[in-house]
Amino acid sequence: MKQYNRVTAAIVAELKSILGERNLITDPEKLIPYSQDEVTDERYHHLPEVAVFPETKEQVVEIMKLANREMIPVTPRGAGTGLAAGAIPVYGGIVLSVEKMNKILEVNHEYMYMIVEPGVKTEDVQNAASEVGLLYAGDPCSGDNCFIGGNIATNAGGNKAVKYGTTRHQVYSIEIVTPTGEITELGGLLNKSSSGYCLEQLFIGSEGTLGIITKATLKLIPLPAHKVDFLAIFPNAATAIDTVCKLIKAGISPTSLEYMDNGAINLCAQYLKETLPHQEDGNYLIITVESNNEDEIDDKAAEVDEICNANGAIATLVPDSKKIWAARKAFADAARVVSYIHSTEDIVVPVKHLPHAMEELANICNKHQAVARTVSHAGDGNIHLTVLQGAIPAAEWPTKIDEILHDIFEFVYSIGGRMSGEHGIGSKRKKWMHRFADPVQLKMMQSIKKAIDPNLILNPGTIFEVE
Repeated sequence: MKQYNRVTAAIVAELKSILGERNLITDPEKLIPYSQDEVTDERYHHLPEVAVFPETKEQVVEIMKLANREMIPVTPRGAGTGLAAGAIPVYGGIVLSVEKMNKILEVNHEYMYMIVEPGVKTEDVQNAASEVGLLYAGDPCSGDNCFIGGNIATNAGGNKAVKYGTTRHQVYSIEIVTPTGEITELGGLLNKSSSGYCLEQLFIGSEGTLGIITKATLKLIPLPAHKVDFLAIFPNAATAIDTVCKLIKAGISPTSLEYMDNGAINLCAQYLKETLPHQEDGNYLIITVESNNEDEIDDKAAEVDEICNANGAIATLVPDSKKIWAARKAFADAARVVSYIHSTEDIVVPVKHLPHAMEELANICNKHQAVARTVSHAGDGNIHLTVLQGAIPAAEWPTKIDEILHDIFEFVYSIGGRMSGEHGIGSKRKKWMHRFADPVQLKMMQSIKKAIDPNLILNPGTIFEVE
């Protein structure tokens, strides 16, 4: 294990000279929020020695140069909404929060792009685009709280990924500070480039282990003129999930294709104190279609209704969209409230295996006396499985959840899946990465990390360990 130095009083004084008194915290009580994200398992909580809040890229550069000179780890952090303990100071040191780098620098309507700092909320990016008749297509469920920098760092997916792709498909370029304290821009305001390695795509999704994002240029697209949500309700998971491929194969091109099992529906209804359609017996597919042509929307609506009914839907409704989407987006918070002892997983499988995977994941949880609650970005095979404590005694949970996750990941990899579709590996899944990742690919990633970050200063203990 890499050995790092402690943050001394002299280093704190130097940080204050870089940032000013108001942009630094050393009080242990005030540091507690920076020791965790949305992962409730305290095994993954680690207290930093100091938290810093740079306002400029130049300050980030000076912090990284100091950290390299003194061999102190630096953990970049956005809003702290992650679900993989990926912005947690595993080895202590400095947490570098980008929350004060929160400006929208430019919205260009004519050429359809936006330039932002990393601490801008994703919802604010969406709203700024919408105000000029454009769409930022990234749409994670935590969009009202998460930062765009965190989205880029984890390659966040979300509710519109089935049509528009993940965050990496919404980014022209990123300005980064490297682990050794250099500034560079990766990518550019270009529609194509074959000018060496595609470094921006390497850094997007690297979970803050290769560089600190200080600015991003985002792609915008025309805002569709017409949009409609459908709620298709099925008697069981099998018929609902079987419908997913039929909708895609029919050429409907849904913007969103989200699944909620009956347990998840009731969990969210209870949390929101709402009554949802058929919550006593239904499993949901939330289907969103968009078009610039109203007649086309009508045609798609008729086709959605026909396909769902032919596949055994109890009902196909045009619901109260705000209410239904509130339920879908509340899932993670609702699970946390109903059972503080739980594990939120982010599996992705080939879409053709989705029905089988849903069934097998529930069977694995049941075998271990845990409870499975599932929602899914069903159109791209991304399953958000929350494993609730169930009948497992609290004292046995750490051992039992490891047994459950081993069985889950062993199954998922056997059918060509992966352990994370959009939340990332973080430190939470690090040991499973070492167990299940292709060893050749893991060695490649470790080599890249060592080449870019020779002192292993930046976000160590995340994704994998490096000797």
